[in-house]
Amino acid sequence: MNLKDKLFKKPWPYWVGGIILALLNILLLFTTGSAWKISTSLLYIGSAILDKLGINTNDWYYFNVYTNQLKPGDTYLNNRLIVMAVAIILGSLLSVLFVSEFKFKKIKNKKQLVVALIGGILMGYGSRLSFGCNVGAYFSAIPSFSVHGWVFGAFMFVGAWIGSKILFKYIL
Repeated sequence: MNLKDKLFKKPWPYWVGGIILALLNILLLFTTGSAWKISTSLLYIGSAILDKLGINTNDWYYFNVYTNQLKPGDTYLNNRLIVMAVAIILGSLLSVLFVSEFKFKKIKNKKQLVVALIGGILMGYGSRLSFGCNVGAYFSAIPSFSVHGWVFGAFMFVGAWIGSKILFKYIL
């Protein structure tokens, strides 16, 4: 096995991945002053699309109560979170292309499509209720000694356990 296969095809030990993620999270916090977030960028993309369709999301209760957290001069499509999300997607794409692992997977049936859509909607809704996904509300919160990260983590594992039971019983 060559070095490329060892680095990019085989899974790394959890402790190596954990240390690298922790160091990258510290570097991100040090250089930008902000924690790593993913689902907020999806919120911004959705808001930008609705704005283009003529729906003003700035008047929505969510943005009035919690603000949109954009810095002055930023827009929904031009801000640091969008740059990070695009960089993650491009980096992932380049990585799988580099080791020739990219492929489209065919949807097996309508049931799989419907379940995936419902699961995606529930995950998106849940990430807004908890002000983040497993990255922002869990991974970035616990190292900063925030209690909400532990609460989020406990319920995330409960949800993952229930979801896996449903998956194995009704879908697979």
